[in-house]
Amino acid sequence: MNNQGSVVKDYDILILGSGQAGSFLAWTLAERGKRVVVVESKYVGGSCPNIACLPVKNIVHSAKVASLFWRSEEFGITKENAKISMRGVRERKRKMVEAISGMLLGKFKATGAEFVTGSGRFVGPKTIEVSLRDGAKRILRGDKVIISTGTRAKMETIPGLNEASPLTHIEALELDEIPEHLIIIGGGYVGLEFAQAMRRFGSRVTILDRNERLAHREDPDVSEGVQDLFRDEGIDVVLNAHITHVEGKSGASVKLNVVQGDFKTILEGTHILVAAGRTPNTDCICLDLAGVQVTDRGYIKVNEQLETTASDVWAVGDCAGSPHFTHVAHDDFRVVLDNLSGGHRVTTGRQVPSCVFTDPEFARIGLSETEAKKQGIPYRLTKLPMGAFPRPNTLSETRGFMKALVEEKGERILGFTVFGVGAGDIIAAVQVAMIGGLPYTVLRDAILTHPTLPEALGPLFANVPAST
Repeated sequence: MNNQGSVVKDYDILILGSGQAGSFLAWTLAERGKRVVVVESKYVGGSCPNIACLPVKNIVHSAKVASLFWRSEEFGITKENAKISMRGVRERKRKMVEAISGMLLGKFKATGAEFVTGSGRFVGPKTIEVSLRDGAKRILRGDKVIISTGTRAKMETIPGLNEASPLTHIEALELDEIPEHLIIIGGGYVGLEFAQAMRRFGSRVTILDRNERLAHREDPDVSEGVQDLFRDEGIDVVLNAHITHVEGKSGASVKLNVVQGDFKTILEGTHILVAAGRTPNTDCICLDLAGVQVTDRGYIKVNEQLETTASDVWAVGDCAGSPHFTHVAHDDFRVVLDNLSGGHRVTTGRQVPSCVFTDPEFARIGLSETEAKKQGIPYRLTKLPMGAFPRPNTLSETRGFMKALVEEKGERILGFTVFGVGAGDIIAAVQVAMIGGLPYTVLRDAILTHPTLPEALGPLFANVPAST
């Protein structure tokens, strides 16, 4: 009993949030005989399979199919009376999400990990009160606790924006009509992917970014490639944009007052999508009562083993400030699992790949040229256009390039970037070589299947300049 007289149920492992790391920890530890409970407010499996990564890529692929249809004469196929049904696009996405949710729930049942749907908040050290959907409450306590509450779309503090009821990625995935003119605030991953997809469905699209270039954290040639792509597809890009005021209601009619240096303008559209970053879901779970501290940005403070400031409490995934990728959350699972088993796995020094699923994609592993220069790391550069390789030509997908950085006085690969078809898959081969410490000459001299996209690695690395 607690001091209010409520019955407390004890577990070996208590997990708040069922994202990638939380779910895999639950399944694995339950299979090892631990008494495990997971508390999830809404989405089994967290945001990725329900409202983020996978459904967005599902929509992006529908847009890719649409773009190929518009290009059908190029492939010798005629088209007539073409029409996009956003309801059909949405239903395809919903079917996928429902199927994945069913599989995830089945995994909880099969492993014996208890799954509780409700809003959880700490009421004491390692103790959570759960408000269930029927209004009842439960008190759960764990010998060890893992926090996996993720992040949510960040809403900019712009006068009139909240009142305009803008879309976030969640609502954008549920559209049943094509926006006449979609204005996107933010040029990050979400903004770029939705901009191209909605344009291909038939929307007029304007993307506003406060930075001097899109994909501003990438090298200038990547930014230039993305901006050229958007220009060619008819997407309006407004850079160095600062929104001072928003009027109207998203879904009907909106006006955005925008300042670019000394220039002021008003943009009019029908819908607004806010894609201006993420904020951690840590503000409503009473972390102070658990002795868990957060950073000035609201992320949970963790050490290199993902331990929080409270004993026997860990944090994983986005809420812990880990890079906001599902594949990183999965590695967080491995870090915590190893440490729960007496190991000493850490998060420092991890090699984290990234990919933006525009068409074509752009992906990177290791250092960019910008980062290498900033850190004073000398390198040799090899760069070739995608059109120089056989497979992109068979696909009529020759836009973009591949490039790699090789250390100046050795053969180690320092970084690899692709802006081109299949970029997210191509970088995996180079990443494995980097993890294994292989010299670039291994990829240069490998017999790779013809005609495939990874085959391009041979000529790319054969083009590495001689060491000076």
